[in-house]
Amino acid sequence: MVQTNQMVMLSCEAKTSFTNTRIFWLRQRQAPSKYSHHEFLASWDSTKGTVRSTEVEQEKLTVLREGTRFVLNLTSVKPVDSGIYFCMTVGTPELTFGMGTNLSVVDVLPTTAQPTMESTTKKRVCRLPNPVTRKGPPCSPLTLGLLVAGTLVLLVSLCVAIHLYRLRRRAQLHFIKQ
Repeated sequence: MVQTNQMVMLSCEAKTSFTNTRIFWLRQRQAPSKYSHHEFLASWDSTKGTVRSTEVEQEKLTVLREGTRFVLNLTSVKPVDSGIYFCMTVGTPELTFGMGTNLSVVDVLPTTAQPTMESTTKKRVCRLPNPVTRKGPPCSPLTLGLLVAGTLVLLVSLCVAIHLYRLRRRAQLHFIKQ
């Protein structure tokens, strides 16, 4: 939680080589629901540097590279800047989507901790609805969509990696024959 008009620094660690790596910063403004979406804020790559979304004030954010870390600086934050911020690294052929950082911007910071009604939190298990028992909360379409999209990206990445391995192996065999 941060107060209005403060500066916020969010960091992302990239675990890939930087030859063809791009870093994207995304924001999800509201709690995940069927109406929420990821909004593109900015990206960074080794040839273009920082590229900002046209819907973001140019002086409001910057993306800096510090070794293998990428830092998103937000200046003069307002309550409308609240949301979950995600970092996504796109390499060849890797794609990594960060867990997200929840940013809550308030005009006045709370002075005392709010009492909780329940001492332990229940883990919410996402299950496909069972038409017979109807137990457990159903998975939202967004959650299922992200799981399917992530699986597809992994399968495509695997196919690309296999294809590149086969090409390299053929080239090695061709070179050895000559």
